[in-house]
Amino acid sequence: MKIALCQLDMPWEDKAAAKARILSLMDKLPARDRLDWVVFPEMTLSGFSMDKAKTTVDDSDLAFFADLARRRRTCVSFGGVQDGFNRLITMDESGKLVSSYSKIHLYSFGKEDGTYRPGSRPEKFSLRGLSVVPAVCFDLRFPYLFWNAAAQADLYVVIASWPMRRAEHWMRLLQARAIENQAYVVGVNRTGKDPLLEYSGNSMIFDPLGKVVLDCGTGEGVFLAEAEVDRALVEKTRTRFPFLKDRRRDAAFA
Repeated sequence: MKIALCQLDMPWEDKAAAKARILSLMDKLPARDRLDWVVFPEMTLSGFSMDKAKTTVDDSDLAFFADLARRRRTCVSFGGVQDGFNRLITMDESGKLVSSYSKIHLYSFGKEDGTYRPGSRPEKFSLRGLSVVPAVCFDLRFPYLFWNAAAQADLYVVIASWPMRRAEHWMRLLQARAIENQAYVVGVNRTGKDPLLEYSGNSMIFDPLGKVVLDCGTGEGVFLAEAEVDRALVEKTRTRFPFLKDRRRDAAFA
């Protein structure tokens, strides 16, 4: 599977400007490049805002991403608010909804829990033959969410608005989730600034051994992984190093 990561500098609370920027960046990709999946950051069209009127995606926003999926013949994952939930939404190449995951762990340090509703359950979906488990930003700090899904996950996808000042945490936690669960991890973060914070991007893909497949650095753009993301590598890794079977759920403090 060929994956492209769109590391976007989102215009603050301006959907029209964000859509224009996305189209400009996507148009820079040669039409001949085969894409199976394009992933965008958290709250793609607004930035990480607590203004629900600006972050909520409407029918025209969904139509924008559905049209993008159809024109590029690719699956698309993006972020936005629906029904008060901060979501990671995925469409297939026909623009049909595949998954709409609601962020479980809200970022109380940034007052997110006072504005949005927490999701209550993890999800998984199938994409090009891979079993995918979605997560959003702060979810990354809670390894049990990934651990509990490991047996059913070939790949985790995490979309984020992760601040530059903690960029090292972002990159190391993505890698750790790949290593400890022996699965691919795709992390897509924004770049640029909003009124409060600066973001460094550092979108990355790690393979099931924790090796770097793609490092987008800090610049804005759409970055295409040269190596195919392949389910066979997940199976090979877990067969050669069958660590998942040794996990203990009863080893906890009383």
